[in-house]
Order: sequence, then C-alpha cells, then structure tokens
Amino acid sequence: MADPTSFFTGWLVEPEHRAALLEKFPPRYATIVAHHVTLKFGDATAEPPAGVSAEIVGQADDGAGVQAMVVRIDGAISRPDGGTFHITWSLDPGREARESNDVIAARGWTPIEPATPVRLTPKP
Repeated sequence: MADPTSFFTGWLVEPEHRAALLEKFPPRYATIVAHHVTLKFGDATAEPPAGVSAEIVGQADDGAGVQAMVVRIDGAISRPDGGTFHITWSLDPGREARESNDVIAARGWTPIEPATPVRLTPKP
C-alpha cells in the first residue's frame, strides 16, 4: 500500500507539539490521527508550502466517528480549493480522514476560544 501522506501537499503537526495538543483537545474516537493540514491533495509534483503561522480555531464532530480541528493558516481558514484548513483529529473504525472535509462542509464547526497555536512544518 502506498504511503497516504505522499498524496498531499501541506504541513505536518510537529510531533513534539502533538502530545500537548492531544491533551488539550482529547480525541473522541478510537483512532487518533492529528497528523497534518492539507493545502492541496492529489498532486505529487506540487511545490512544498512555506512555513506558516497556524492556530486551532474550531472543532467539527459529526457525533458518529469523525472529529476534526479547524485551523487558521496565516489568517485564513479557507483553502485555495474552497475547502477548510483542518486537522483530522480522531476517527471511529470504518471512517476515513477524507470524511472530515464532508463533515465540516455539511455541519459547519464550533469556534474554540481562545485560538490555540499549533506548530506546523512544511511536508517535504
């Protein structure tokens, strides 16, 4: 099976920061993801993005196995493709990270105040 991270351009949650974020925002579902923020999906030739200022500003949860954190990147929450910058946080078995996009689009998200900084590094 191909590495699932090879299909996106974006940023990785810094591993040393991830544990603190998971403590602050406990995962609701069995599979913890909390791995990355997508800028562009499906273009293996896309240029890696620059470093950014990022913060968690909201949460989306469908109550049925998909939890995601909405992220503001350099002041914006909207991706160039019209989606919302987010980190898939946790999933129930049988659910997939890509479903976070659908949950946010269909149900919206709840603001988290104050915003919480998240350290991201460009995915190589």
